[in-house]
Amino acid sequence: MPKQSPENHTPHRPIRVEDDLWEAFGRQVGRRRSQVVRDFIAWHTHQPDAAMPKRPPAPPKDAPPAS
Repeated sequence: MPKQSPENHTPHRPIRVEDDLWEAFGRQVGRRRSQVVRDFIAWHTHQPDAAMPKRPPAPPKDAPPAS
C-alpha cells in the first residue's frame, strides 16, 4: 500500500507533459487523470494486485485528428 502524508493525501508530483497530449488525455479520462497515472505506475512497478489501466477504444482511422 502506498505511503500517504499525515493529511491522508498522496504527495504532489509534478510531471512534464505537452499541453496537447495532456488535453487529449483529459478528454478521455475526465477528472480521473491522477488516478489513471497512479494505476499505470502501480502496474508498471509490479505492485500486488495492480492492473494496467483500461484504454478507450481507438478512434476510426478516417476520423479527423482531435484538437
